[in-house]
Amino acid sequence: MPTQPPVKGPASYFPSIEKKYGQPIDHWMQVLQKAGPMKHMELVSLLKTEHGMGHGHANALVAWHMSKTSAR
Repeated sequence: MPTQPPVKGPASYFPSIEKKYGQPIDHWMQVLQKAGPMKHMELVSLLKTEHGMGHGHANALVAWHMSKTSAR
């Protein structure tokens, strides 16, 4: 039976983000989407100040969000 390769990059933080902050990743993507067009570190700061998120978790979410929105 083939095994899945380990998750790398920003998505590797997703299980701990969901566990620590009690919201699914889709929730955080909606928060970032609603924030509008902002720079990476502005979005990180928003998650840290308004949602009490740690820097690493906020950075991972923003990196994932920006990679998905820039592909559109």
